[in-house]
Amino acid sequence: MNEATPQQPKKILVVSAHPEPRSLNASLAAFAVDELRAAGHEVEVSDLYAMKWKATVDADDFPDHVADRRLHVMATSERETLAGRLSPDVAAEQEKVRRADAVILQFPLWWFSAPAILKGWIDRVFTAGFGYGPAVPPPYSGGALAGRRALVSVTAGARESSLSDRGIHGRLTDVLHPLQHGLFFFTGMEPLEPFAVYASNDLPEDRFAAAKRAYGRRLDGLFTDEPVPFRSLVGGDYDHDMRLLPGVEAPGTSGPDLHVRPRG
Repeated sequence: MNEATPQQPKKILVVSAHPEPRSLNASLAAFAVDELRAAGHEVEVSDLYAMKWKATVDADDFPDHVADRRLHVMATSERETLAGRLSPDVAAEQEKVRRADAVILQFPLWWFSAPAILKGWIDRVFTAGFGYGPAVPPPYSGGALAGRRALVSVTAGARESSLSDRGIHGRLTDVLHPLQHGLFFFTGMEPLEPFAVYASNDLPEDRFAAAKRAYGRRLDGLFTDEPVPFRSLVGGDYDHDMRLLPGVEAPGTSGPDLHVRPRG
């Protein structure tokens, strides 16, 4: 990391989701951990495959749930979260998120989304009463996890041009919108522009070295780079039905870009 711009020590959670410990994703996760620790930060790691993380929400997440009662996931998760009665693995991950000043998700892009094990981490950890719901601050306007930075580091087998504005796969920012806006910003975290390594299935050593240099620069800016300027729900841009007011956006803006304030 850039020693010319020292940062105050922070606490960072790296969540890694790849089944192969010798994979590019594992190497990038390890690189991030080493770089951040070398800069004086405290880093925790959740390697979901190594942890054998259970990916499905079910009644086992709520040990006090009565077996013959219908499971209302949102209501039950909120009640058990606020009472401190979640399963130990979920409670431990929530504590990691609470301690963190920043959360980094490292994963391969599989079928235009995160691996199921990472989606399951999100489903189980971000319970009502923890990440959302009436007992915590409202979404898209601070939220339950305000004050934390968030960074997606993703690998894609596709070439960069195919994940662009006219690329056949669509823009990477649109593919990642459910995470960037629907998870991070919804819960109050400040998402940075994602870091991506493209054409990653056969990455020669020189491109891997270049990717690490680029990633190192992004890690340098984890707490100083400007986050994606998503519109706040309470900033006057939306009506009472949570619809963007007409004419707020620049002419020609459409899709997920509607919910991003113009830069500069």
